[in-house]
Order: sequence, then C-alpha cells, then structure tokens
Amino acid sequence: MSAKNRNISVGGRSYFFNVLFVLLNIFGLTLITIAYHDSFSGSSLGLKLIGFTLMALATAGLLIFRGRLMMANVSRVLIGGLFIVSGLVKANDPLGFAYKLEEYFEDGALAYRIKEWFGAPGFSLEFLIDYALPLSVIICIIEIIIGIFLIIGEKIKPVSYLLVFMMAFFTFLTWHTATCDSGKKFKDRDTYALSNPIAAIKIKQAETNKDIKIVSQNNEEVVIDEMKQPQCVDDCGCFGDAMKGSIGRSLTPKESLWKDIIVFYLGMWIFIAQWLIVPNERKQNVVFATTSLLVIAFFSMIFSWYFPIIFGLIGIVGALWIKRSGGVLFGNYFGMGIFLTILSSIFVFFVLRYEPMKDYRPYAQGSNLVELMNNGEEGIYQSMLRYVNKNTKEERLYDSSSPEYMKSKIWDDENWEYVDMVQKTIKATKLPSITEQFNPFIAIQDMTDYEKNLSFVNEFIASNGIQIVHVKNLSSNDIYDVPMDEFTLEEYSPNYYQVLDTVTEVDPELTDVNIRNYITTTDEIIILTTRDIFKANWDAMDRYKSILEGAKKHGIPMILLSSSNRKDINNFRKKYNFNIPIFTNDEIELKAIARSNPSMMVIQKGIVKGKYPHRSTPTFGWLEKNILLKQ
Repeated sequence: MSAKNRNISVGGRSYFFNVLFVLLNIFGLTLITIAYHDSFSGSSLGLKLIGFTLMALATAGLLIFRGRLMMANVSRVLIGGLFIVSGLVKANDPLGFAYKLEEYFEDGALAYRIKEWFGAPGFSLEFLIDYALPLSVIICIIEIIIGIFLIIGEKIKPVSYLLVFMMAFFTFLTWHTATCDSGKKFKDRDTYALSNPIAAIKIKQAETNKDIKIVSQNNEEVVIDEMKQPQCVDDCGCFGDAMKGSIGRSLTPKESLWKDIIVFYLGMWIFIAQWLIVPNERKQNVVFATTSLLVIAFFSMIFSWYFPIIFGLIGIVGALWIKRSGGVLFGNYFGMGIFLTILSSIFVFFVLRYEPMKDYRPYAQGSNLVELMNNGEEGIYQSMLRYVNKNTKEERLYDSSSPEYMKSKIWDDENWEYVDMVQKTIKATKLPSITEQFNPFIAIQDMTDYEKNLSFVNEFIASNGIQIVHVKNLSSNDIYDVPMDEFTLEEYSPNYYQVLDTVTEVDPELTDVNIRNYITTTDEIIILTTRDIFKANWDAMDRYKSILEGAKKHGIPMILLSSSNRKDINNFRKKYNFNIPIFTNDEIELKAIARSNPSMMVIQKGIVKGKYPHRSTPTFGWLEKNILLKQ
C-alpha cells in the first residue's frame, strides 16, 4: 500500500512549510555541531542557543504540519548515501578495519568500560580478536545493504531497527574513544598458571606494589587484580585510512562522536516514521536514486575516489531489477539482500586477495616518502589559569599575562576559586604521515654475508665509524690505539710517542645498521615486505628469485623487510634457498606498507613507482621494460 493510498503525503499539511522546517532542522543541527567544536569555543553559547531554538521550532513544525515523512525521506537519502560510501571505504580495506577492531578488543580498551561500570574486572573482549576480520567484513556488508535498502524504501521497519541499533553502538564506540582518559586507572583481573614466568613476577611485585593484589592462589594458578591504565584508541577508524589519505587527517575522536550523533539523530526520524514509509514507486526510485547518488558523489569527492558512485548505481539498479525479475523466490527483499551481499562480497574478496582498490596509505604507488616523512607540524599550546565558580561550577580560562585577566581581578572575587593550570591547544601537533616506525635496520651481530656485501651497509658503517690514531711508545715500542677525540699533543708528546697513522674503525658503540635514509634517497631499490615470514604466501617464490637475480645483474639493490626474529629469518633462508638481504622493521608499519603478505615495491629516489601483491607479482622482464631505470 502506498503512502498516497493511506492518505499520507510527503508534503503533509503544507509542502512549503515542511520544506522550510526540514531546512531549519538541518541548519540548527549544523550550528549545534559547530558550537561544540573546539575551533568555535568563543562563540559556542550563542551558536548553541540559536541551533537548539531552530531545531525545537523545526521539530514542532514538522509534527504539527505532518512533515515526519519528508524529514524521514531526507534522512534516508543522506544516511543511505553515507552508509554506501562508509561501508565501501571500510570494505576497500577490510584488513585495516580489522586491525582497528583488534585495538578495541584489547583488554584495556573497550572492555575497561564494562570492568569499570559493572565491577567486572575479569570481563574481556580479547576472544573477539581472532574474529576481527570476519566481523570487519560483516559490518561493511551490512552497512552497504542498509544504505541501499534505505534508499529504495525496502523493509524499512527492520532496517530502521537495525539502523538505530548500529548507530547506538557506533555512538557508544566513538563516545568511548572521545572520552577515554589514559591517565586514570581501572581494575583488571588476570589468571596465570603458576608455571607461567609472569605469575612469579606478579606475585613478587604484589609484595611492594599497591596496584597489584593477589585475589586467590592454589597449586595450579594465581588470580591477580591489577590497577592498569586504559589503552585509548586515538582514531575510531570510521572511514579507515580514507580521510587521512585524502584530506590529510582523520576525524578527531570528538568529531567522530558528533558525526555519529548527527547520523543517529537523522536515523531516529526514519525510526519514528517507519510506519509511513513504504517501498518506492517507479518515479520515487528515480528521485531517491538520483539524490542519493549526488550524496555519494559528494563524499566520493572528499575521498578522491569515484568508484562508490558506480557501485551505488549498480547496487540500487541491480537490487530493483532483482525485485522485478526474481520471480516468487527472489522477487522480494530476500533476493535483493542476496544480490547485494554477493555484490559486496565479490568486492571484498578481490581486495583481500590483492590490495585495496584505492590505496590511502602513505606507501601507495606514487607517494613521495621523503615528503610524507616531513609533513608533520609542531603544535601550539598555551598555559591557562583555570577558575571555577563556587556556586554555578562555571569554568573560566585566563592567560595570566593578558589584559583581560588583569582587568577581571577574579582572584579577589570570593565566588571564584583558582583550581589549576591547564594547557589550551591552539594548534594540535600533527605527526608526519610516515613516522619513525618506518625504521629498517639490522643488528651488526646478526649480519650475514648477504648484508655485509651491500655497499650501502658498508657506507653506513664507515660514516658512523670513529677515527683511531695509532701511536708508538718510543721507549717501550708498545703501540696504542687512541680515539681521535682523546688524542692531544700534551699527553702524547712527540718526544715520547710517534704517530704511525690514522684509520677509521667501526664504532664499538654502533649496534645497528639503519637503512631508512638510503631507501629514501637511492636512485632505485626493490623491496619485499612480509609481516610474518612463515605465515606469508610464498607461491611466487620462483618469481622473486628471478627478480633478485635480474636485480643483481643490473646493479639494483633488492632487500626484504620483516618483523620476524632472526631465528625464523635464518630458517626461512634455508627452507627456500632465498639468499636475499633481510632487515627488520616494526610489524605495525609493515601492515601499513602493504596488506598483502608478502608484497613488493619499487622505490626510485624516495617515490613509490610500483607496488605489487604476491598474487600479481610481475616478471623481472616486465619491470625492466616498464618500471626500472637501469636497463
């Protein structure tokens, strides 16, 4: 039954006034959101008053003039388009989203709220870490399906319930992220087998550390309560790496929270109007599809990725076609859901087997690593005196050197009390896109002939060497090695000592060879990366060996970066007879470099010229013809 047949129209009692109320509602919501942003703290109160007033008037007007359906339809278009883009952005890199979920599942992350609120120190979400990837894929696909079902008006009642549930959960998640205080402590309970070395350490620490308490102990295990600090997640991962890779930064936790509050608010309009919404008629489908694609295009422009427009069009048109042509079995919401699930799963399957279709990470093909290592910005902070009103609890911050503070004479006002000094952020510190976690190195004691024979390794050791003066004692003929910075003519007078020669030797305090600078400045280098050397898929090993031989003939260095320990690395060399120089790097950064394990990059003067997952590893001949400089 259509809305028309039920004597319910989109325009309600007045099409004009309801359009006006919808615009005022959204405008008021925008003002409130701006008011709570730190950048507008000076005009926050005025913006809040205007924003809440407009929203109250607009909501009353929509209810009086029966404009719920119009507001719900606008919300369907906005949320539908956003969900399609948001779901695709995460589905584009499901491993990256899974890594973010793993952060939340850590024992000191999201679980600490439950421990704290319900007095359940033994509660844990760590068991979900093993299911992070399947959960990542499921969430992405559900988000896409909800977005398309909202647009075409299919099964709005269950979809609206699911939408509200998801937004309640996401809002809680971003609230947790925005309010997490790493300085506070919570009680965590762990059970250790007595055979576990950590148990002995904790039992010993409990004797002197008041934050550690033994709850119970028997012949097999010990239960320990420990006051720990939360593991605060600084980025909710709402849009994966897309926003960081497109506009230069992710949403702050507070911005992410407000984004979810807005979507939650709009979703509630759909929820309260669910009885009024029915599947679109043909003309309505054209209107909803067109406006939703405009919303998708807007977000696609922000993320510099226009595939969501194509995907959204295929998803909407395909779902409607299935409903019309699917017959008794599939010509309904069930068939549409299956189609959208298959469509989304094909996309996810592709990016999981290879690499994200759109690579937003700093190591994407075409990235200038040197620029991304130096694009950080220092923050600007100001120390402020914080006063609190004893009666109203209002807070005021003053710069002690400002005329405003001196004029206020607040220190003489009995109603105000100085509390402490706080640091006000004028401009937050921005870390470079590539931090010091990209730090390929090898311990000198671990070097094999494969690393020692590399010219850039020897150059690094030489440049970090120390000059030694060989001097001969003329009376005893003993020869001494004296560091240049300790050699003086007063102590080693020519009357008693003879200078034989000066040489450069390895600095005994030099423990590691770091090749970060070499990688970003050399003319050309081929780099293999693998997070876990034995969990990697080495089906392309013969091709890697061929590339290594070709690189040697052309004088092109080729190395492997891994986070594995030296024992595993040496066993790997023996197992595959792959005699490539291997350097160590942090696992988290290797995950950022490539999702494929292993993967290969060609870097020329700090610029990533080629990047290849293991399933699409090219031949050396192809590289020689299309990528490499030395031919």
